[in-house]
Amino acid sequence: MRFNHMELTFPTGTLTKEFREEIDAFYVPIFGWSALDTEVVGQQCHLLMPDPDQFILLAESTKPISSPGYDHLGLLQDTRQEVDDLLAECERFAEKDDRVKIMRYEDLVYPGLTVHAFYVKYLLPIYFDVQSMERSPAA
Repeated sequence: MRFNHMELTFPTGTLTKEFREEIDAFYVPIFGWSALDTEVVGQQCHLLMPDPDQFILLAESTKPISSPGYDHLGLLQDTRQEVDDLLAECERFAEKDDRVKIMRYEDLVYPGLTVHAFYVKYLLPIYFDVQSMERSPAA
């Protein structure tokens, strides 16, 4: 089983051209995703795509998602360095836009496994948990 898609809803009128461009200015260059506008069930929506088979659908709704806590989607990286590189890019973006929220975490160390991660949130109603999982050779 693989992740295929997630839909995130916004209040009606939110997904303006300018707002979609701001979303794309962060997620496309930093995460390497592609983005496009599309129609879904008669509604103009926006897609963020990590690859051709996975996407996050951004749509408007009269009952939009509310996520005031730490709801998140995990993004698994192959290495600790990739996590650190993404964190650095997010921090650079945050220097010019204070709407970027970053939460840094100490490594979670378990027997045979170390999880290295940070959370980031920008304009979307959830965080992304960017992490690597380092397994010891004996595990």
